Amino acid sequence: MNKKLIRKNIRLTILNMVFLLLCFITLVPILYALNVSFSGHGSALSGTLSLIPRNPTIENYRAILTEEPFALWLKNSLMLSLGAILFSMVCAVPAAYAVSRWRFPGRRATLRLLLVLNAFPQILTMFALFRVLKTAGLLNSHLGLVIIYAGSMCVFSIWNMKGYFDTIPMEIEEASKVDGANNAQMILRIVLPLAKPAIIVTCLMVLITVWNEYIFATTFLLDRSTYSLAGGLYQLQSNDYSRSWPMFTAASVLASLPLLIIFFKLQKYMVSGLTAGGVK
Repeated sequence: MNKKLIRKNIRLTILNMVFLLLCFITLVPILYALNVSFSGHGSALSGTLSLIPRNPTIENYRAILTEEPFALWLKNSLMLSLGAILFSMVCAVPAAYAVSRWRFPGRRATLRLLLVLNAFPQILTMFALFRVLKTAGLLNSHLGLVIIYAGSMCVFSIWNMKGYFDTIPMEIEEASKVDGANNAQMILRIVLPLAKPAIIVTCLMVLITVWNEYIFATTFLLDRSTYSLAGGLYQLQSNDYSRSWPMFTAASVLASLPLLIIFFKLQKYMVSGLTAGGVK
């Protein structure tokens, strides 16, 4: 038994060391970006790869916060993300519950059609969306981009939420009806609280997608005052004469901080069971 335990501990130690090495390798680009963000203007073009800045400075962060409209870009990204989350979840949650619980004609065909539509690259719809937004007067408008984001993410949200609703036992809903709850009370007080982790995870996935989206943001937002973070970062690098990699990496780090904070605050919902409240 001791030899087996020793062998098991050795295997676990080797496996953990391999995982730590892989984690370090994946962190190298992030550490290098942090190094460049705290370095001078010529450090990014140097021939040496270093993860620790030689002469650290916060000048790049000061410049991006004071000389560039970073706060405006951040506000615009928040508006786009929250609007997309609101519209997509308002449509996706009822639709996902309906296709999970109700058996109506065309249910499977509708789900497959949504899946097929979501399989095509979004860039194929670029010209059509541009014409639609221009005709509707929503070009260079946050509302137009929110509609596009919500429509594209609604398909993902429906499929994701449907899988979660399928795992909630029907017996829980039947028990609530026996206790006298109507359909609205059952959904609001039983189903949605059980699906809270799924809803939060889906919202988080929509947030990450919209926050990092680049193509639509730089195509449909044409004015500097409407730029999101993606458009603002693109604007920083659009001019060859004023291009500054340290300032660009500093802006990228600042743009990533809100997502990191939200992710670490909500990470407990990533692993929590959907039906944990139903079995207590």
